[in-house]
Amino acid sequence: MKVLKARVYEAELQAQLDETSADRKLQVGSGARSEKIRTYNYPQNRLTDHRIGLTLYSLDSIMNDGNLKLVLDPLNAHAQAEAIKEAGL
Repeated sequence: MKVLKARVYEAELQAQLDETSADRKLQVGSGARSEKIRTYNYPQNRLTDHRIGLTLYSLDSIMNDGNLKLVLDPLNAHAQAEAIKEAGL
């Protein structure tokens, strides 16, 4: 009975470790260049967020004046839309 209990415990532990590892890989990604999140193009005064397809031509305002609202508002709107979509509403 102890052997069976130990095997069940090991199987559960391995399943949890596998799940944690898979979650971590999803969050971290591969680090490949194709997984870029944002591009800052100073000569063109352009910021592009590749996750939501946002392109802004006010990089100097964002970087120098701290006008992050230009980036954060569309990101928040996209996150809300995704949450609604996942909820099936």
